Amino acid sequence: MKNILQIKNLSKIYHDKYDETLAIDNISFDVKEHEIISIVGPSGCGKSTLLSIMAGLTNKSNGNIIMNNNIKIGYMLQTDSLFPWRTILDNCLIGLELNNELTDQNINNVKKLLEKYGLKDFIYKYPDNLSGGMRQRVVCML
Repeated sequence: MKNILQIKNLSKIYHDKYDETLAIDNISFDVKEHEIISIVGPSGCGKSTLLSIMAGLTNKSNGNIIMNNNIKIGYMLQTDSLFPWRTILDNCLIGLELNNELTDQNINNVKKLLEKYGLKDFIYKYPDNLSGGMRQRVVCML
């Protein structure tokens, strides 16, 4: 099987005014087509940093990432990042709003997805009215 993702000698150093923190130190691995991998380790070892770099949310300090052109990286954040002042529906519509694609059809599609995910009764509620699992289901739609 061919590689769809290669991480080679990847490092990440966070800098602040007083110090620097080595979050990832020279990590390398390959992911092959149809392969499932897990990234495990103790708190603070760089798992989220690695995923953020792979998803393009954070810059690497050193190393190379080689991705198959059609690969998409996504992951669920540790916190749900929902806007507490927006209803569940409004949180789900943010991407459409930002892309100027807020049409009646798209809104109805989002409502159908919320119903499919068991959130029909919470469409007009706010995030603090939902359980942690329900909030994560909302985030999966964003």
